[in-house]
Amino acid sequence: MGGALLILCFAAVIVWGLRVASNAKSRFAQLTAAGLTATIFFYSSINLMMVMGLAPVVGIPLPLVSFGGSAVMTVMICLGILMSLERQQRTKTDLTS
Repeated sequence: MGGALLILCFAAVIVWGLRVASNAKSRFAQLTAAGLTATIFFYSSINLMMVMGLAPVVGIPLPLVSFGGSAVMTVMICLGILMSLERQQRTKTDLTS
C-alpha cells in the first residue's frame, strides 16, 4: 500500500513537471522544465527497477526518500528550478490579464 502511494506521488511530481514544461512561454523554459522532469523520472524509475530486480544495482538513491548526498541536492535543485519556472509563468500571466 505504501509503495503504491509512493509511486503515485512520484507520478504526480512528474505530471506536474510536464505541465510546467507545456505551459512555459519560452523555448528555453520548456526544454529546461522537460529536462529537469526527465532527471527526476530517471532517478526514480532506475531506483525502482533496481529494487524490483529489473536493472543492475548502480547506486542511485530514491529521490526524496533515500539519503544520497549529491543526488538529494540534484533533486532539490531540479524541484526548485521547476517551481521557479512555474512561478515565472504565473506572474507573466497575471501581468497580462
